[in-house]
Amino acid sequence: MAQALDIRKLLKSVIAYKASDLHLVSRSEPQIRIDGRLVALNLPILDGNTIEEMAYSLLTEKQKKELEEHDELDFAIVLPDIGRFRANYYKTLDDLACAFRIIPIEIPTLDDLNANKDFKQIIKREKGLILVTGPTGSGKSTTLAALLNEINENENRHIITVEDPVEFVHTNKKSLFSQRNVGSDTKSFSIALKYAMRQDPDVILIGEMRDQETIGAALTAAETGHLVFGTLHTNSAPQTINRIIDVFTGDEQPQVRAQLSTSLVAVISQALLPKIGGGRIAAQEYMITNPAIANLIREDKVHQVYSQMQLNQSETGMVTQTQQLTEYVQKRLITRKTAVSYANRPEELERILDSANL
Repeated sequence: MAQALDIRKLLKSVIAYKASDLHLVSRSEPQIRIDGRLVALNLPILDGNTIEEMAYSLLTEKQKKELEEHDELDFAIVLPDIGRFRANYYKTLDDLACAFRIIPIEIPTLDDLNANKDFKQIIKREKGLILVTGPTGSGKSTTLAALLNEINENENRHIITVEDPVEFVHTNKKSLFSQRNVGSDTKSFSIALKYAMRQDPDVILIGEMRDQETIGAALTAAETGHLVFGTLHTNSAPQTINRIIDVFTGDEQPQVRAQLSTSLVAVISQALLPKIGGGRIAAQEYMITNPAIANLIREDKVHQVYSQMQLNQSETGMVTQTQQLTEYVQKRLITRKTAVSYANRPEELERILDSANL
């Protein structure tokens, strides 16, 4: 068996290299992700026993028992003088493997993220559903943390978060936070949402809208006077709307469309793109529900939502992903190749870039 490395030193290297993730997988040296790309550290190749010894050094007895029972474990950990990490332990070819993601201790502001100026307006709503969507690693949690931070700075509200696990830990400023870990503080997202109604919330964050029960509870909460934030692994506003509706059976869908048309406030769909010269930048598509879009959702004409997003944008404030990517190429923040590879509508983007000689 190879001699175990110091897991804390490896996690320190994530900070030192300004990486986002650390991967420990048997038959490979440790690898970190920098600006979206995996980079192998110049260290010995790991075996399963070595990884297990390192991994177990961070666990409580309860976590060890859960890992041995389920062969999977999600948790967050704070290491003094190093940082806060989200961790996932899993099995690969009967060996334990680990993925760690850095969670900044300092919660970014919307200004830090150069977010759309309209985001500060939508979070002033008393009720409704705001969704932040995108693939894994697209910065959804960071955007949500910044949105909640804006509320915390300016509003006296009770904010309940249900996460698996809790990532950004908020300090109470003007608002009061009740942050709940699925697994240790509650059994599931749907159970937590059921009881959240009795906990006098103003704002509810659902870490992941995974199933019909959770999505249904989120829609009901948004209808009954709560501002609800949630995430989905979808790439655009129309895809997000369809995903929610498709979770339900055919006879339930008209009711869900009616609920969505009145409760959906906005969809922020984002991807993190590598910048020219290093670092990454978020490309965000922004849809806010207006009467025309609400009508399209209700009448099962979601395929027309994208066209509606392109109309009267100086008034609506909506932005398509194609527009955001075009702007980034024009400003030489990203390459054309990068823009096209991340585009939801590559043909449309290439046509616009060609006409602009970009």
